Amino acid sequence: MITITVGTATCGVSAGADKVLETLSSLVQEKGQGKVVLAETGCMGMCYKEVLVEVSNGDGKFLYGDVTPDIAKRIFEEHVLGGRPIEELVILHNYQEGPEEGYLKRQRRIALRNCGFVDPMSIDDYLARDGYKAIEKVLKTMSQDELIEEILSSGLRGRGGAGFPTGMKWRFARQQPGSEKYVICNADEGDPGAFMDRSILEGDPHSVLEGMMIAGYAIGARNGVIYCRAEYPKAIVRLRQAISDATAAGWLDHTFPGTDFSFHIKIKEGAGAFVCGEETALIASIEGRRGTPRPRPPYPAVRGLWGKPTIINNVETFANVPWIVLNGHEAFASVGTPKSKGTKVFAVTGKINRGGLVEVPMGISINEIIYDICGGIKDNKKFKAVQMGGPSGGCIPASMGDTKIDYEEITQTGAIMGSGGMVVMDESTCMVEMARFFLEFTQNESCGKCTSCRIGTLRMLEILERIVEGKGEAGDIDVLLELGNQIKSTAQCGLGQTAANPVLTTLKYFREEYEAHIHNKKCPAHSCALLVNYVIDPEKCTGCTVCAKNCPVNAISGERKKTHFIDQAVCIKCGKCITVCNFDAIYKD
Repeated sequence: MITITVGTATCGVSAGADKVLETLSSLVQEKGQGKVVLAETGCMGMCYKEVLVEVSNGDGKFLYGDVTPDIAKRIFEEHVLGGRPIEELVILHNYQEGPEEGYLKRQRRIALRNCGFVDPMSIDDYLARDGYKAIEKVLKTMSQDELIEEILSSGLRGRGGAGFPTGMKWRFARQQPGSEKYVICNADEGDPGAFMDRSILEGDPHSVLEGMMIAGYAIGARNGVIYCRAEYPKAIVRLRQAISDATAAGWLDHTFPGTDFSFHIKIKEGAGAFVCGEETALIASIEGRRGTPRPRPPYPAVRGLWGKPTIINNVETFANVPWIVLNGHEAFASVGTPKSKGTKVFAVTGKINRGGLVEVPMGISINEIIYDICGGIKDNKKFKAVQMGGPSGGCIPASMGDTKIDYEEITQTGAIMGSGGMVVMDESTCMVEMARFFLEFTQNESCGKCTSCRIGTLRMLEILERIVEGKGEAGDIDVLLELGNQIKSTAQCGLGQTAANPVLTTLKYFREEYEAHIHNKKCPAHSCALLVNYVIDPEKCTGCTVCAKNCPVNAISGERKKTHFIDQAVCIKCGKCITVCNFDAIYKD
């Protein structure tokens, strides 16, 4: 039997996976009934090569990338029916050899162990890969305290933010009195450029359910809530199916034989408020209140959902738990660094050749991720910086590319590990504009509860907007530093306290770009439109008149076959002239 598997996660669908699946489905019905099985899977991380199609037969597994409906027809005719793999289109054979082998070679998959390899809508696929054996082991052989000690000994730290030890959080909740406790999975992934949690939920939802069940047993909870933003419709569909299948199979909502343990999980859809990623705001939202943070302590482990002891971990954290239970704490602790054990999943986006999802051992360097795994910077441009931790994180310059992926080392740079977003920037990126972009996001998402965040970020944004428009003033940098540090020390919640990080880190590492904008009225990256002049090179201009004909404001003049000129007073900086010039005769100054 031959199996054709199509990647239908959100990244695949956005690249056209639905049409490829439809094409293959028609071909299977027409020519392959009884000898070909068509299946779906989630994201295996190679988003830059979507649509991905795998053909599995007696000769192994052949992975094709950049598949279109026409290529799908060819794969079906030549490979599936004809038995001849299309060598020039195969990107991996048995996930070990091929043009894209470098993408996977340096990775170590624990949280993503099943993503791209199971049908997320099939509980049988999960069971075939040791699914739900971890919860069986826990209930049959481990006490609650033994389980918590196992998680503590593994060194697993929360993968959603500051990296608090997971086992310690569980122990705090376990020690609280009362029989009513809760487990919450924080799937409110809102950082720009981040899609780690979404991909796990779309590709391997049962691992998250099992991780939550294990956590429930550890602290004595019988109810769990997955707080997932409504902008993740495919993740929610697959979660609902997984919960339904796990319930029908007796894993959820059933008392396990020989125990008094049962566990129920429901989904709460969030409305997309970034601040609801903060745990106390998330709890308020679940309870039907406005999603605003409250002061801590008391922490949720003491007083959380409905005032009861509650643990909150993110998707990636829960996905690690069954693996640790089955393989032992030593196996997990053997990976990584002394203070940061295991692996970390990153969504790598921006000016990178191989954008997608990677899972790497802690201790690997930023440069190794960017160059060895992700293939370096697009168009052979120069690596400039990487933004880590999203709007709450910070900017790390290329000069610090040897920084290790470790909670403490990343924090020392001024950034944070965060949930795992990595936005890569090249020499054409303006760091002032980048800081403005992230601060605008944070300012828009501020809940408004505390003055320092609500007003402070607005004042900072106003200054940044002036700077990128060429209206910066001599004292602006000092004001930005003062405001940023005040917000950092006075905002009520973790999101507000980190809101200024993109500005503070770019000022720390790229202060000269701010000064060029303010004092010279120039953008060194030639990115800020109002600080750039479009100039025609007389040595390259052929006088073809194409630029003049396409200029929307008639700012370009000149006779045919003679050098043309741009009137800077009329030019609106739209860049259309550069786009249409066939001789590279127009440049930014």
